[in-house]
Amino acid sequence: MPSQSQDAEPQVASAPQGAPAPLSGRRAQAARNDGAILDAARRVFVDDPEAPVAAVAQAAGVGISALYRRYPSKEELLARLCLDGLRRFVAVASEADVVPDPWEAFATFLRGIVDADVHSLTVRLAGRFRPTEEHRSLAADAGERAGRILARAQDAGVVRADVTDDDLPMVYEQLTAVRLGDAARTAELRARYVDLQLEGLRARADAAALPGPPPAPAELGARWRYRE
Repeated sequence: MPSQSQDAEPQVASAPQGAPAPLSGRRAQAARNDGAILDAARRVFVDDPEAPVAAVAQAAGVGISALYRRYPSKEELLARLCLDGLRRFVAVASEADVVPDPWEAFATFLRGIVDADVHSLTVRLAGRFRPTEEHRSLAADAGERAGRILARAQDAGVVRADVTDDDLPMVYEQLTAVRLGDAARTAELRARYVDLQLEGLRARADAAALPGPPPAPAELGARWRYRE
């Protein structure tokens, strides 16, 4: 980046009234580095949660010191990725919740969760960092929103009544496990299997009862216990 003389005033474009001021050169570069680090960390750790932080720095095209200035430990980086995944889950659920038709709301929600790949992020990283109160609050919010969408669809008689809130994480997990070929092919295959899952989730008078009970909350929560 070209240097300025000590006497020169930095030229900053004025922002429209009410808009945030543009970032300075160094702050803008730091923001770009942070975005590159998080994008690379998602790819690296979803593929291999045991990968070293150096692999993230290499994939992001930044120096290891720049990464450690922003995230002093791998655990902090994983915790941030999980927060981002939970926030995206809440956003997807919020968008689906306002769809008027109960079935379309449920289908939009399931497709959105799979498209965003947020469950890959949260489940793959579970147990590898200490959850904070923010993680717990977001997880509770995500669960409540998903449960509300499911309950609305069941009240309308369009989703089978024997599906519970605790079944849904297993459905997401099955769908986000689909990884084959490049990103476009993976997305294509996931869309195929989302529709297959949705057909199985539809309420039908002749549907056989599901075998066995759904997973217990304790079974689902066990994966989030921090493994030192």
